[in-house]
Amino acid sequence: MNISIGTLATRTGSKVQTIRYYEQLGLMPEPDRTYGGQRRYEQAAIKRLSFIRHARALGFSLDQIRNLLDLADDPARDCASADSIAREHLAAVKAKIAALNSLKRELTRMVECCDGTVTAHCRVIETLANHDLCASTRHETVT
Repeated sequence: MNISIGTLATRTGSKVQTIRYYEQLGLMPEPDRTYGGQRRYEQAAIKRLSFIRHARALGFSLDQIRNLLDLADDPARDCASADSIAREHLAAVKAKIAALNSLKRELTRMVECCDGTVTAHCRVIETLANHDLCASTRHETVT
């Protein structure tokens, strides 16, 4: 099988620009080209791009994906490194969830304390203006 970048994009639900970007980063190998310069992809490219897209959907960073691809390219290697990458990512996800839950509690408290009359007495405005009014003194930005 020898397909164009447009067909690869369609089959994997990707954008052509994203495929080119992954090629620039070295996540996708440079494809063969026709005499006219058109990229041509083999079946392996569909599998690799699907792997990358699935890993991205699960929130893995591009560096983590690069490491996982290196491991996947050597099937005889011990999978402890892959497990370590996944465990590290899971810990980061759990930390983000904890931070989001803290933010949810604080926002809920702010909204429930607001009497809805005038902004001069608005608990939301007061709390945002004075961090000491927060139930938690530490809020992290979740990205």
